[in-house]
Amino acid sequence: MTCSSSLQQQHFRTQMEEVKNKQIVLKDYVSGFLKESDMLLVTSSTINLKLPEGSNAVLVKNLFLSCDPYLRTKMSKHRVYFHSFTPGSVGPGVAKALDSGHSNFKKGDLVWGITRWEEYSIINAPETLFKIEHTDVPLSYYTGILGKHGLTAYASFYEICAPKKGEHVFVSAASGAVGQLVGQFATLSGCYVVGSAGTDEKVDLLKNKFGFDEAFNYKNEQNQDAALKRERRGNDVGCGTPKYEITWSDFGLWDDFPIQSRGSGWGKICYIEDVAEGLESAPVALIKLFTGKNVGNEEHEEIERN
Repeated sequence: MTCSSSLQQQHFRTQMEEVKNKQIVLKDYVSGFLKESDMLLVTSSTINLKLPEGSNAVLVKNLFLSCDPYLRTKMSKHRVYFHSFTPGSVGPGVAKALDSGHSNFKKGDLVWGITRWEEYSIINAPETLFKIEHTDVPLSYYTGILGKHGLTAYASFYEICAPKKGEHVFVSAASGAVGQLVGQFATLSGCYVVGSAGTDEKVDLLKNKFGFDEAFNYKNEQNQDAALKRERRGNDVGCGTPKYEITWSDFGLWDDFPIQSRGSGWGKICYIEDVAEGLESAPVALIKLFTGKNVGNEEHEEIERN
């Protein structure tokens, strides 16, 4: 999902050397169900809008930040498959460079990569940033369909699943950021596609918006039985699953980045994202992922892109 905050006095702020930096920080490690009170909005820190001489970093103003389920695993004290973080979330986002000490980036460049849940961020490892060359699509897409969600869906489906026309495909969590894309890739490949979702409204979306051949509400029908009732043949491809009773076939997401340019059917893809406004809305946006209240990629638009 994405969040958006309209800040006033934008031009005045950017002329100042030092400004207060609004941030969302983790109050403490989380052991149970994630709550809004586990995260705090703070403005106690300040940031200089001019990098020190000789710095190799890039100073950015965050525009869009992505809320993703894996962030919950990083909020636990004991790591799962990501290193835990101390208060101060890290995640993918789209930003605008305000100052740069790195030769690959200059002031005004639009970038996407690993940033933080705050208004301004100093990226000390600019090699993790990608410069945005194409601005004829919504910038928020770079946290979703043109970012890791699109790459995960494309690489796992085409490279690992390797579908053939006429085959049958079942997609769980089919209205989510990855699932909606996998289902449409399967449809474009000439497959028969069945999807599951948690509400009747989402089921309707799968069939009438995303073009699934069949869909069902897994809360009304047991997932496995409902899927088998529609098709008993097929292979399972798991992305981000916590279960281990499958064969793992790892792929490096960033190693598969070049496949982005190979999608000849992108113009036929319908992509839905859930955008919330304001950095302060980030905690609620993240929690929505675990209550089934979001559709597509959950993001927040942080500030105006002036």
